[in-house]
Amino acid sequence: MVLKDHASFNLEDLDHNITTAGTPAILFGWLDYGMFGSMLVVSTVIGIYFGCFGTRQSTKNEYLLGNKNMSVFPIAMSLTASHISGITLLGAPSEMYTFGTQYWMMCLAACIVCSVVAVAYMPVFYTLQLTSTYEYLELRFSSSVRTFASFMFTIYQVLHTPIVLYVPALAFSQVTGINVHMITPAVSAICIFYTTLGGLKAVVWSDTLQQIVMMASSIIVMILGIIAVGGLDVMWQRNLDGQRIEFFNLDPNPLTRNSFWTVTVGMTFIWLSHVGVNQGMMQRFLALPRLSAARWALLVFCIGICWCKSVSCLTGLLIHARYHDCDPLTTKAIKRVDQLLPYYVMDVAGFIPGLPGLFVAGVFCAALSSMSTSLNTLSGTIYEDFLSRWLPTDKQTEVVVNFIMKLTVCVVGVVCVFLVFWIEKLGSVIQVGVTVSGVTYGAMLGLFSLGMFFPWANTKGALVGGITSLLFVSWIVIGAQTEIARGAIKFPWKPMSTEGCTGNLTQPVHPLAMPDDSLGRASSPEQPFVLYRLSYLYFNVLGCFTVIVVGLVVSFLTGATSPGELHPDLLSPIVHWTLPKKHKDQYQPVKQAVDLKTAR
Repeated sequence: MVLKDHASFNLEDLDHNITTAGTPAILFGWLDYGMFGSMLVVSTVIGIYFGCFGTRQSTKNEYLLGNKNMSVFPIAMSLTASHISGITLLGAPSEMYTFGTQYWMMCLAACIVCSVVAVAYMPVFYTLQLTSTYEYLELRFSSSVRTFASFMFTIYQVLHTPIVLYVPALAFSQVTGINVHMITPAVSAICIFYTTLGGLKAVVWSDTLQQIVMMASSIIVMILGIIAVGGLDVMWQRNLDGQRIEFFNLDPNPLTRNSFWTVTVGMTFIWLSHVGVNQGMMQRFLALPRLSAARWALLVFCIGICWCKSVSCLTGLLIHARYHDCDPLTTKAIKRVDQLLPYYVMDVAGFIPGLPGLFVAGVFCAALSSMSTSLNTLSGTIYEDFLSRWLPTDKQTEVVVNFIMKLTVCVVGVVCVFLVFWIEKLGSVIQVGVTVSGVTYGAMLGLFSLGMFFPWANTKGALVGGITSLLFVSWIVIGAQTEIARGAIKFPWKPMSTEGCTGNLTQPVHPLAMPDDSLGRASSPEQPFVLYRLSYLYFNVLGCFTVIVVGLVVSFLTGATSPGELHPDLLSPIVHWTLPKKHKDQYQPVKQAVDLKTAR
């Protein structure tokens, strides 16, 4: 169950059944509101500038790709901000506190992924220069495969965006007392406004601003936390004593929730699907004028994402060091795991005027950057892959297309805001939104990989493989969630203590605390079906391989594609050796989709 960080936050914790008792009222002061409001004002000004006074976003190329004259730094910052949502800022510390540091090894997976993307995936998209990455699937296979992938992507984004907004709204509600559903529409309206008005340039530069605020607030909180516990050595020792330090759990069992293998292998495939073939990522890479610049942006993104994740993970260790002998969940100081970080910030830094406002601004910055990226990306995907096919060609002028995409941003944004109101009441919808990442993105990675690395794959193989993967992984995910809901599958938290708490406290049995040997096993004599107990990090792996295996089998049974029939630009450079040797002049240059289809 994963989102933009794909491992750090379990939304089941939103329904954690512990009531708050005696939690001190910690509310914003005027300076805190000023810090938070300033961030929103500056983001709005950026949208107004690029929409009205800067380079006018009057064409589709300008609106979606920034006219392909963006620079490396803002693109890299935008990419990083888009992948660091409030879920990461609140969820990664909770992951460290409850399950230990094994998840931190995702940084190794990120480095592997960025290397693979730069060599194997990015050159294909950069050569084709397509507005929608899903157009590749039409060129390689057929329009039906493209529609299938675009539909999965659209559903995921529409379900994911409300969750991204809802999680930081909880933090804001805790430190202000304002209802979650009052602040979310107001902040979302600002995001929709500057995304609609300013296009990609407004999104990128607002993301850059928001990333700086987010990183600054996280670093300040981390430094104050180190001072509060008495230094890094104290922090490390307390986490060692609390069994949190675990980087190389080499247990090969795929049923283990987090191990070295599940994190590195699973996160590699997850990140490949979100970096290598994701429309939002490639849209930003294509906004750069050269492939070399795109690769530099990818390198900066890799460094930035590892840095941000590491800061969040280190903060989680500081939280445990702070509460190693007085767990705030057991004492009911907080009622949900996702409230750990806001509670901790107010505990160690509430005495500094304006810092809580900076912190919450950082959390919301992460949410806004993710939302603006989703809206801008969805506008391009929905238009290119759905609306443009229904509109008469003579009606698709630049002005009309630009207006349609801006209108799409508004409509999708409003839908996402309304879904936020729905989330609290329908817990099952939350589960669908979380698990849809593993269901859809594994299949999408498989489709693109099947097309780029296996020249023998045909359209029938891609369709059958994609549908099989979607149904197969959906069945496993639904089964796993059902078993978890009825308590047949549980994962233990690391040990927690209340020995250092003041006053009389009877420590209850923690609802998720179980013996270590029960990890991923049923609490009843009859264990659930083995695939239901598979680590959630392997959902993308399973989905990807299902597409490739089934797709190749069906392709060979129905008449495999001859490698000589394919234009080399449709394949990754690392498999060009499989193509028959022809003189380069025999291939028609790929400048437009029509040229490529003719060449085929």
